[in-house]
Amino acid sequence: MQSLKPPRALVVGAGWLAAALIATLAGLIGIRLVGDSLTSTPGGVRSEAEVARALAAATPATTQPTPSQAPAQASTPPPVQGPTSAKPTNSGTSFTSAGGTATVHCEPGDLAFLDSWSPHPGYQARDYDRGPDDDVEVRFEGADGRVELKFFCRGGVPVVEPKHGGGDD
Repeated sequence: MQSLKPPRALVVGAGWLAAALIATLAGLIGIRLVGDSLTSTPGGVRSEAEVARALAAATPATTQPTPSQAPAQASTPPPVQGPTSAKPTNSGTSFTSAGGTATVHCEPGDLAFLDSWSPHPGYQARDYDRGPDDDVEVRFEGADGRVELKFFCRGGVPVVEPKHGGGDD
């Protein structure tokens, strides 16, 4: 009596299909075990009302007029009000000028350290010295000119020395 054997191509195809099905199921189960961290937003998605409440609760930073809001001046940058406004933060003191905002803290020995800086609209941060050093600085440049801020520490308190310039020094 002769046994009936399926064609070899049918056996190979069925084996390949079974392997693909097992691999797909294993991948889906693995993703399910890892959880939503691969496919969701950290902290969840916030509604428009939650975002509005969070923005309303945030304290606004002290700001100076942006170049588009400042009075027009012929090739002279908007003045840095001296000394610029200072607002203590957890990591240092924030100073706001016409060109941007910088945060500085003092380390032992009256060494200054530039924590962060952020240019205002129309300006770019072109140069900086973070420290820690006797003095640190950041330079903001824009169409309205250049604003350089140089920071020192006196008695453990950051102090700013603003400079203005339209061209290269």
